[in-house]
Formats: sequence, structure tokens, C-alpha cells
Amino acid sequence: MTPEIVNSLDEKTWREFVSQHPQANIFHTPEMFQVFAKAKGHQPTVWAALNADKQPQAMLLPVRITLQNKLLHSWTTRAVAYGSILSAGSDDGQEGLKSLLETYRRKMQGHILFTEFRNFTDLSSIQPVLNACHFVYEDHLDYLIDLDQPEDKLWHDISKSGRQRLRIARNKGTVIEEITDRDQITIAYQQLQSVYNRVQVPLAHISLFQAAYDILAPLEMCKVFLARVNDQYIGASFVLIYKGKILAWYSGTDRAFSAYNPGELLKWHAFIWGKKHGDHQFDFGGAGKPNQAYGPRAFKAKFGGKLVNYGRNVCVHSPLRLQISKIAYAWAQKAALFRGLLAVNSL
Repeated sequence: MTPEIVNSLDEKTWREFVSQHPQANIFHTPEMFQVFAKAKGHQPTVWAALNADKQPQAMLLPVRITLQNKLLHSWTTRAVAYGSILSAGSDDGQEGLKSLLETYRRKMQGHILFTEFRNFTDLSSIQPVLNACHFVYEDHLDYLIDLDQPEDKLWHDISKSGRQRLRIARNKGTVIEEITDRDQITIAYQQLQSVYNRVQVPLAHISLFQAAYDILAPLEMCKVFLARVNDQYIGASFVLIYKGKILAWYSGTDRAFSAYNPGELLKWHAFIWGKKHGDHQFDFGGAGKPNQAYGPRAFKAKFGGKLVNYGRNVCVHSPLRLQISKIAYAWAQKAALFRGLLAVNSL
């Protein structure tokens, strides 16, 4: 029987499928769907393949993200399945996966630029189906930290320079505190803005982080840590928690206080917090493409984690629009940099 493709799912059925699936992550949960639904510029969608018993055999939760108004919607909108795709480990699962991907690709053609699956586990068993449906595999690295090991081992796995920077952070008085008031999200968001503005990369609207705090934090599925020296906040880190795994979601530090090493201390604090609360893995959330320069990779590497390459899968729905959008984006970045230089030179 041909699988039925649906765009809504009973929450009980949804939760059961995700909770029982060994490769499920926080981005597959109804709670994370609710977070994206409240975030400006984000539109989460549900796609599922059901068998004759109305049970999910494959599930996809792409979030449509747009940076511009409706006039430029089709030129700036992409979709990201932050937790990639889930499929049942059976013949029905393979059939459901194929039908789901084919239907999704057909309906998205020409409407958005591309869809990206961000893989958190080894999906080699379904890569032939993904690639056959034009979701092309691309290498992408990540670092995973084993939190089940003793704290002494965790500490000594960090590079010598990393341990030294952590000692300096403590000696200089850098401390980490957890946000307990929603109003502090603004402080954390300002730390992110300073980084994203500097590297000329768009940052999600503050409503995304407010929604995460409102929905996930009461369920212990999200923590927000702030780095502080005296009365000055100098860094922030948002982490997501699900099934014993901590994911580094967003983080940023004030470059003016780099000598206080808030970035290193925020990560170490998350490790120790996770150990104390029974979590067994810290996921750095990506380390760039192999053989391509990526500044944050060196920072993440010094923590001594396991380097993995689960990759990503990308399907381009509008090739010409995507190419034009890339050119426009590159031009906009250069223009912003040029405006910044003019402002500095005019001081």
C-alpha cells in the first residue's frame, strides 16, 4: 500500500514515534516545533508518511526561514530540518521515506531556495534513498564530548592551552551563572548580536530565544548561561537538552573581554552541569566542512572530543534563484563591511 503523506499529526502519535526512535533529537519534538512557531521569520512544518495503521514510517520537520518581506519571500526563503529526517527501520520505513521525500521535493519545487538536513547521527543506512531523491550528501564535521567519563579525564582531555585559558578565566574572576529571569534573555541576546554583527551573518530574531526560554526551560530542555566579570556580562550560551544529550545551540562572547576567556569557561561549565544532571554527551553542533577553513573548529577541537562526520543533505529547489541569492548575499556582506570601514574612518 502506498504510504499516506500528511502535514499534521496527532501529538500522542508524534511523541510516541519520537520517544521510541533511537536517532530522534530535540528538533523532532512537539516542544521545539512550538518554539519555532513563535519565532519571527520561522515557519515550522510537519511532513509524515503513515502506513495503513496510521502509524508514522518517516517524519520530516523542516523550518522555513526567511530574512525579507513577502515581496522577496521566494528569493530569501530556505528550509532547514535541524534534526534531519527520521524513518522506521523496516521495509515500510524505507518505502515511507522515499514517498515522503519525493512528495516534499515535488511540492517545494520553485517555492523555496533549498532544504538542508542537519544530521546528528550516522545516516549511512538511508543515504542511498536520500541521494536517489536528490537530497545530496555533503561532508560536515562535528565534535562530541563523552560526559560519562570521570571529571579528571574530561579535564585532561582538554589541550594544555585550553586548560591554561580556563585557569586564567577563573583567576581573573570570570564566573558563570544561569538565567532565572526572562528579562535576562535580552542580555544574552546582546552577546550573540555582537558576534553575528561582527562576522556579518544574520542572527535569528530574539523571539526565538524568548520562546525557547518560555517553552523549553520549564521542562529542563533548555539552559541559558551567562559569563560575567564583576557587574559586566561578557558572554552567553544557549544549550538544548534531550534524552541525555546537551547541544550547543547559540553562543557569543564580547571580544573586548577575550582575555577573560568566557567562551572556554561557558563550555566547561556546561560539561560539569551536564555530568551532575545525568547527561552523557555534549554535542558542539557542528565544526564546518573538511578541508575548508573554519575558525570555530580550532576552539572546539581543544576540548578533546570525538571528531565525527555525519554530514548534511541538501536538495536545491530553485537553482537559478539560489545562485542569484548567493551573489546578492555576498555583495550585501561586502557592502556592510565597506559601510563599517567608512564609519570607522569618519571618527
